[in-house]
Amino acid sequence: MKAPKTYYIALGSNEGDRLELLQLALNMIYREIGDVKAISEIYETPAWGFSGNPFLNACVSVNSRFPAEKVLRKLLKIETALGRSRNDSKTYQNRSIDLDILLLEDEIIASEDLQVPHPEMHKRKFVMKPLSDIGAKEIHPILKKSVEQLLLETVDDSTLIPIPEKLQNPGRKFAFTNCNYIAIEGNIGAGKTSLSTMISQDFNAKLILERFKDNPFLPKFYEDQFRYAFPLEMSFLADRYQQLSDDLAQYDLFKDFVVSDYDVFKSLIFAKITLQEDEFLLYEKLFRLMYKELVKPDLYVYLYQNTDRLLENIKSRGRDYEQNIQPEYLVNINKSYLSFIKSQNEMKVRIIEISDMDFVNRREDYLFILEQINGELV
Repeated sequence: MKAPKTYYIALGSNEGDRLELLQLALNMIYREIGDVKAISEIYETPAWGFSGNPFLNACVSVNSRFPAEKVLRKLLKIETALGRSRNDSKTYQNRSIDLDILLLEDEIIASEDLQVPHPEMHKRKFVMKPLSDIGAKEIHPILKKSVEQLLLETVDDSTLIPIPEKLQNPGRKFAFTNCNYIAIEGNIGAGKTSLSTMISQDFNAKLILERFKDNPFLPKFYEDQFRYAFPLEMSFLADRYQQLSDDLAQYDLFKDFVVSDYDVFKSLIFAKITLQEDEFLLYEKLFRLMYKELVKPDLYVYLYQNTDRLLENIKSRGRDYEQNIQPEYLVNINKSYLSFIKSQNEMKVRIIEISDMDFVNRREDYLFILEQINGELV
């Protein structure tokens, strides 16, 4: 999972309800592109390069996992949705909304459709002043000067008038202040690692990922389940217990926010499916002794996907040892998870149906999941 990159985006409007249009654009940027990290003051400025209505201008920084070309397409789509119409004229015009990528960290992009850094930004005070509000120390990767230095050097002597109104950050509702430890669970291929990683990146959470890739018994198990089930499940149990004991001991669960892509109870769920009855009875005794010593999550999230979608995901991620997993095995795992969830009376549990979702590539799906998680914590 790629870490998000920081975009600086300029917003402007000189037609219609300018303030409302800026806020609507910001809301749509949040829904379509990424988390809004900082918002500048709003400035009223004269039209630049033509005789027109005065503009309201602002700048925001946004963390997004989408590449620049896709962010550009999304910004153009937002402009169209908010009433902007483009034509072939090369002259400046009044517009309901104007959205431009100014900076993308230290990247330089020069394509037919997109230039980053914006080639005219350092010449325009109405761009540089709001950008300086939130990114004064950012370095222009071509000019090799900071934003605040470029603002001092600009020859644009336009008058900027700050207005008292503020743009509201649409993402502030997700703070997870009522929770310190969330476990994300799901069947094989449900996307629990992706979701856990995204939440950890977006909310500065400590991330605990299961170390299953290092288990030498896993490929052997998928070739001969009867022979390797017990050593596999025992090794998983020992490793999960050790990892959670060590990792959770490092954090202050009264202050830190921790998210993991598994809960150790999955050991019992899988063992019940894979082990013979006498093996499972022994395994369960050992599990119960270890389980009572571990910190339990404040919220247990189960990502439910139907079997067909799970098989698609497993095939697309291409792990050789998973390619022969049978549908019946996934069905049994899901049934065992749901049986476990129904038996929980003290733990907060949230089941989220994601069979028709793609929360990695569709931000609206990701935000829906955050809504579901946050709603359980209120």
